[in-house]
Amino acid sequence: MPRIPDVTLANPRAARVKQVRALSGRPARSQHGQLLVEGPQGVREAVRHAPAAVRDVYLTEAAAQRYAEILDAALEAALYVHVGTPEVLAAMSPDAQGVLAVVRAERPTLQAALGTLTEGRRRPLLVAVLATVRDPGNAGTVIRAADAAGADLVVLAGDSVDVHNPKVVRSTAGSLFHLPVVSGVPLADVVDAVRAAGCTVLAADGAGDHDLDDLLDVAGPTAERPAGVPDLAESSAWVFGNEAWGLPAADRELADAVVRVPIRGRAESLNLATAATVCLYASGRAQR
Repeated sequence: MPRIPDVTLANPRAARVKQVRALSGRPARSQHGQLLVEGPQGVREAVRHAPAAVRDVYLTEAAAQRYAEILDAALEAALYVHVGTPEVLAAMSPDAQGVLAVVRAERPTLQAALGTLTEGRRRPLLVAVLATVRDPGNAGTVIRAADAAGADLVVLAGDSVDVHNPKVVRSTAGSLFHLPVVSGVPLADVVDAVRAAGCTVLAADGAGDHDLDDLLDVAGPTAERPAGVPDLAESSAWVFGNEAWGLPAADRELADAVVRVPIRGRAESLNLATAATVCLYASGRAQR
């Protein structure tokens, strides 16, 4: 177990504490190009998978003992580690659970991300696109689901929530540091870019012409597929709409196909995160 550094932060009203706390707001994040990562899971993944972007790691003495693997990885990566009192960590963030990090905000461009992903690629691409998704918990959960399903890229298109909103970051449970996440691109531009990268664009909508289960039945190069039916085994970009109103007709028309998730029981519909998870896992299964 690594040696726990001495407590150096004991004043919850110190300037550093206020500066860290300010990152919960968008103005400070934009001004400083930094974001706040709260809680052991998010900090653990940031330290493991994006150490070059981590500016500072903050822990209480108790958290440093409980999450020794985070402290060990941070010290091994020669990161700045600060131990503070519980009052200091709570003043920095009420959601820190004794562990938080300040991380440089990475904002990859769509073209750069797609260029890196397609160069020398031998397997299909899987992309999740969120169109005007405003709820931070939903956005973060879809990023986490995309990561779990093996997606290569997530795009928050149009007027979607800030990907570095603390609730988005918490909801990703560290997946934000596992795959590229692009934001701030109009949906029409996203569709053009992913289509140029070889993706079939699939819009998820309850009134879709294609049933997801039927598409799985005819996925793959050996299946007999009617003309105009998309192949889930090929590179795909799924477009998911707003929590309240879904995808407007104009957005659905941008897609190559509109797909519905079958509802077997009496539920009226699925929420955004659940529907996205089902669709992404279907594509992931077909591609593999």
